[in-house]
Amino acid sequence: MTTLDSPLLEGIPIGDRRRLLAACRRRRFAKGEVIFHAGDPGDSLHLVASGHVGIWSSTDLGDSMMLNVLGPGGFFGELSLLDRDDHRSATVRALETTETLSLGREAFDVLRSQYPSVDQVLLTALAIELRRTSELLMEVLSVPAEIRVLRRLHQVALSWAAAQQGLVLPLTQDHLAALAGTTRSTANRALRQAEAEGLLTLGRGRIELVNPEGLASRARSR
Repeated sequence: MTTLDSPLLEGIPIGDRRRLLAACRRRRFAKGEVIFHAGDPGDSLHLVASGHVGIWSSTDLGDSMMLNVLGPGGFFGELSLLDRDDHRSATVRALETTETLSLGREAFDVLRSQYPSVDQVLLTALAIELRRTSELLMEVLSVPAEIRVLRRLHQVALSWAAAQQGLVLPLTQDHLAALAGTTRSTANRALRQAEAEGLLTLGRGRIELVNPEGLASRARSR
């Protein structure tokens, strides 16, 4: 997926999409580099051009939990375009060498005043996040935790363009437990079972896909 085809830009005429992307600043981040911390002042939206980022939040006890993984076409920081007093609600870190297109609030305000269709970006961003939150809530209420772990793994794998055999994902069991909204012991049990079934191989801070089709099938089960 290219940035021009990002779901965030759906509904905007192609000419206005190009104008919006032209107003962005390209930024490059090394693997492990923090793009911004929770609590930082927010003044820009980021659209992932290449690479992958992880979204983290901290609990009241100080533990860090991964909330989401975003690949090309994904976006984050959209609330900063709405609220001038916005502070980042989560920490974003590059999982690999990553490039983003950063759109500042002032540049966005100029664009929306000249090209009203650009306002659709905000509506689309909010709709995508609301839909994702609703789907995750329904999963928590209706899908066993072990299956949710496999679904999140498969979903993340697809964000690497193709969940193909031999793909290595920089994820830990703690990451998947947080993504699936369950405990580390449950995630460990689900992943060990999947490994026993020949679907994947677990390593230190990494998961390698062995049978992507089998993983997809197990992720769809109930």
